[in-house]
Parts: sequence; structure tokens; C-alpha cells
Amino acid sequence: MRAIWSGSIGFGLVNIPVKLYSASESSTISFNMLNKKDLSPIKYARIDEETGKEVPWADIVKGYKLDDEYVVMDEDDFEKAAAKKSKVIDITNFADEKEIPTALYEKPYYLEPGKDAGHSYSLLLEALKKSGKLGIATFVLRNRESLAVLKPMDNVIILNQIRFPEEMRPMRGLNLPEKKAFSDKELDLALTLIDQYTTKLNLEEYKDTYTAELMKLIRLKAQGKTPKASNLKIVPTGASDLMKQLKASLEKKKKAA
Repeated sequence: MRAIWSGSIGFGLVNIPVKLYSASESSTISFNMLNKKDLSPIKYARIDEETGKEVPWADIVKGYKLDDEYVVMDEDDFEKAAAKKSKVIDITNFADEKEIPTALYEKPYYLEPGKDAGHSYSLLLEALKKSGKLGIATFVLRNRESLAVLKPMDNVIILNQIRFPEEMRPMRGLNLPEKKAFSDKELDLALTLIDQYTTKLNLEEYKDTYTAELMKLIRLKAQGKTPKASNLKIVPTGASDLMKQLKASLEKKKKAA
């Protein structure tokens, strides 16, 4: 793996040099945009609005429009804006995991200790494990300040980038049901069903079956075959059928067991 960022973890007065590695990768299939007439690949060009000519990457700069004039910014300017934040994952406090809303989680990264930082890295890793707390930190990645949580996983510290609360859209406008639109018996059955389906979690059992099926379809089309369409009509369980369906689900689980 190749490090995408290097700096340090700021932990009180302790400074732990680290490197940041992406901990996830996409399993989606990449498609090319083609001309429908002759299946030639479509090329995206960087066109100058004034001249209509293509501009090479070397001649492209970043600019911000201020009072109808562009202010050009380079990498040094971004560093100057927040030199400390550009190089430090600054742990500001610690919190329980349940305090972080699930919707805020965005992307995980591995943190690797830098040269001569193994001892202090191991200390923070073990302290996080023993305390059961998450480190709440801010850092700058690709010229953008981010909020993050630091969490131990096996023998590595995971940095999970999270959204700032103001980045979440308000729930206003969603057509949600009234707070309690069910009976106590329905709730008891639903809790029993949850209890029956509760097992020791093994995420390795879950695979990206959609991508596999899509690849199968691509190979069929390459052979000139026409895949059959699978029609799926989703019918919601009505209130009058809810108890019946919950009981049937419990019976199905018992038989499977």
C-alpha cells in the first residue's frame, strides 16, 4: 500500500509520527462512456472557455472568484492557511462510541507508526483498548479540514473520517409515520423475531453479490445471449397482516433451526 498522507497524532503533549493509508476500496465495476454510433470511447477535455482550446494539466491552477476577480491559490497557500492542522491529527477529546451518530461516519483509514514511533503508538493503541473510548480529532486531508475518530482494531489504530454535524441534512420534509402506530403485542413479536435472528456476527459471510451478478450478465451479453429479466414487485405488509406475518416469520426461523 502507498501512504496518502504523513504527519503525526497530537495526543496531549505527546507527538506520534504516523502515515495514513486508505483502508477501503471499491468493488464496483468500472464502465467507459462510449459513442452509441461506433462504440468509440468518449474523451473528456479541459477546454478554455475563451479560446475553445484544450488546456494541459501543467497550465491549470486553482482560483477562487472574489468580487468578480479570480485569486489564484497554490499548494503553499493551502499549507500557510493552517500549517499545524495540515500535519497533525489533533486529538481534542475522548468519547464513548455511542455518542457518535452512525450517519456521521464517512471513510476508514489505517494509521501506521512512523520511524521511532512504535512505542508511543502502541501505548495509545493499548490505552484506547483499555478505556473503551474513541479519540475525537481534527486533521486536514487534500486541503479540506475533517473531523475524525480514532479507534483500535486488532493491532492497528483506525482513523474513521466523519462528517461535521452541519453537513447532515435536516429531516424536515420526510414523510414519516406517527411515533407509535403499532400495538404492544406487535412490538413483543418483533422483539422475539430480533432475538431469534441474533447470532455472533461474522461479516466475512457477506459478499458483494450484486457486482458478481452484474459481471455474469456482462459475460452473457458478450456471448450474444439475452439475460432474462427478474421482475420483483415489492408489496408492503399492511397493518391487518402484520401479526400474521410476524408469527409466520418466527415459525420459519424455528423450522430452519
